[in-house]
Amino acid sequence: MSNTTDSTQIKKYLETLKEGLPINLTKLPKPERDPKVPHAPKRTVPLSQQEKKLALRNALRYFPKETHSVLAPEFAEELELYGHIYMYRFRPNYVMKAYPIDLYPAKTVQGRAIQLMIQNNLDPNVAQFPHELVTYGGNGSVFQNWAQYHVTMKFLSEMTEEQTLTMCSGHPQGLFPSSNRSPRVIITNGMVIPQYSSQEDYDKMNALGVSMYGQMTAGSYCYIGPQGIVHGTTITLLNAGRKYLGNSDLNGKVFVSSGLGGMSGAQTKAGSIAGVISVVAEIDEKAVIKRHSQGWVTHVVKDLDECISKIKEFRSSKETTSIAYVGNVVDLWEKLAAEEELLVELGSDQTSLHNPYNGGYYPVGISVSESNRLMSEDPSRFKKLVHESLIRHVAAINLLCDRGMRFWDYGNSFLYQARIAGADITSEGDKFKYPSYVEDIMGDIFSLGFGPFRWVCSSGDPSDLKLTDSIAASICESLAQSSPDILKQQYSDNHLWITQAEENSLVVGSQARILYSDANGRTEISKAFNRAVREGKLKGPVIISRDHHDVSGTDSPYRETSNIEDGSKFCADMAVQNFIGCGIRGATWVALHNGGGTGWGLAINGGFGMVLDGSDRVMSDLDLLLFWDVNNGVCRRAWAGNDNAQFAVQRAMNENPLFVPNLPEWADEDVILSLIHISEPTRQAEIS
Repeated sequence: MSNTTDSTQIKKYLETLKEGLPINLTKLPKPERDPKVPHAPKRTVPLSQQEKKLALRNALRYFPKETHSVLAPEFAEELELYGHIYMYRFRPNYVMKAYPIDLYPAKTVQGRAIQLMIQNNLDPNVAQFPHELVTYGGNGSVFQNWAQYHVTMKFLSEMTEEQTLTMCSGHPQGLFPSSNRSPRVIITNGMVIPQYSSQEDYDKMNALGVSMYGQMTAGSYCYIGPQGIVHGTTITLLNAGRKYLGNSDLNGKVFVSSGLGGMSGAQTKAGSIAGVISVVAEIDEKAVIKRHSQGWVTHVVKDLDECISKIKEFRSSKETTSIAYVGNVVDLWEKLAAEEELLVELGSDQTSLHNPYNGGYYPVGISVSESNRLMSEDPSRFKKLVHESLIRHVAAINLLCDRGMRFWDYGNSFLYQARIAGADITSEGDKFKYPSYVEDIMGDIFSLGFGPFRWVCSSGDPSDLKLTDSIAASICESLAQSSPDILKQQYSDNHLWITQAEENSLVVGSQARILYSDANGRTEISKAFNRAVREGKLKGPVIISRDHHDVSGTDSPYRETSNIEDGSKFCADMAVQNFIGCGIRGATWVALHNGGGTGWGLAINGGFGMVLDGSDRVMSDLDLLLFWDVNNGVCRRAWAGNDNAQFAVQRAMNENPLFVPNLPEWADEDVILSLIHISEPTRQAEIS
């Protein structure tokens, strides 16, 4: 079949996006769950009979009344079997993926771009549980059900540049009149009254169909597959080597962690790029097979003795490689702790512990199938097993750290959940024994203004991505040479990353790329992209965004703001201000979420997307948007006392006279001590 014929057929079924929700039920037979596709575990939510009625009523309101008698029992069955109404009957039968932007039916280029990004988030090669509309993290959702998908795609098809689509936890509230300078889409996910932000509240509201966990880039349509966390983990490992081992040359060093499913699947690839021997445990063999087939894992072992043997072999030869152990990470840690020789220098964890009792963490000693059964049939027993497993998990890590290993929390709520479980995870003053990776490694990099900037080539043509790589590499090289010494290492690391990106085969889904950059780098790169679109060097617009896990995007006391030490790390003003500020400075869409990687109620995070269409308006908006998007967070971190942020904010002031931040005047310690008397032992303990 020719490419022309392919495009014609694809465009034909993409035209159906304009039709919205299909209501001819005779053409939509009730589907069975596809056993070949990974599915979300059952959500166990103790709804009352009245609440079950409410969940059904909420689901049926998307459909004409004449369909209710058929759909009501079907939805009731889904609620009973899966703890949520997904509306499987309405799952599209076409291939879900990001297509070239000009094939989409929306009236505006912005609408077409967002349709592309949504379909990428639901691509089975990208999404963790695509049929449940979960992109990553176990419950990070794009929508709550398939009705919302269809209605949203219809609204995006119809939307003009004088309208804005409002999205409320996956629900398309409608198109509202606005100006052509307004965001085309405004997204909020999981925004609830603070007193009702417990895990139990979320479970109930999600079962009722009124709230959703958008994770970070799942619910904001900006996920680019595991490539994003490949880069973040690579940068983390390189800087961990510099800080803990005194060297960024990691040949022969062993890094151990867990998780090869969604975002965690990036760890072995990142380890290979950083030069370590990475050993990652994964309980789900399907996830291991997927990563091995992608070339992101080199060796697969199921036996612990074989695993230890390979570690020793590669340590001896100093060969950079990756090993996936099919099994529970607790067994792996305990085996390593029992070895006479210390075989691991660096350790972390990327299980989805923001979601510990619904598939985010599988306890040691029982199978995946038995775990899934207990989740739904005996959740209290399962919770007890999770706690017992975490206690053993931490005990083995403690033994290894006592012998010299360095361990960090990767922002997945490992420390937080371990403390809840009663593990030996805290030291004096109820402080965690181990740092968050942001607190100890990446926080200073955020404070310099560097974070995960990313883009998607909407043409879908790999040659466009190759050109953008070249543009970004040239700018990174130039900035590495001209920037102050404190920034040179960051630009050099990212120049190395972007020049190796193509050969590392990082693309999964859309033609996307990520690199860490500050406001200057992001602006220069984006303007160069916009010029390339205008001049026809790129075949389609470029869509820029970033991870919410960024300089300004997230307030999270156990991750992004864990190194904020003025008492404000529990405050969420920065993320909310960022969402609003991006919305008034030219972003195509903006999003604000409750949750993120650390869990519901434990963070507020936001992001944006912007379509670079080659226009003069975009060129002028880029200066405002990207300066704000980075320096909002730099300013907050400087006010909290971070040295790198104080350097970065002074630099930004020198570059833009319209930027006039409020800078701190720090009191001498003696002035404070003259009024607040602290005993010397207590003072020394607090300092340490």
